[in-house]
Amino acid sequence: MSVLRRPIVTERSTAMKEQNKYVFEVDPGATKGQVKEEVEAYFKVDVLRVNTALMPGKMRRRMGPRGGYRSDWKKAIVTIKAGQEIKFAEPTA
Repeated sequence: MSVLRRPIVTERSTAMKEQNKYVFEVDPGATKGQVKEEVEAYFKVDVLRVNTALMPGKMRRRMGPRGGYRSDWKKAIVTIKAGQEIKFAEPTA
């Protein structure tokens, strides 16, 4: 089972690349050590620090009487060694 689910590509996470920080959605049961091992193995970089946060699901609005909630999820902010970078497939404008 993979710990990493997908990279989070937002304006804020893109600005964090200047500080050698990358943001990923990870499995909610994943530990910081597991995230570090998988990032190092998959991207061939040296991880210095991993910060995690549990993100609550948001209310989902629908037309009609019933609404719902999106699932809770976990994100990891991974700091890598200076001079290294992680390449994602970025869309062209």
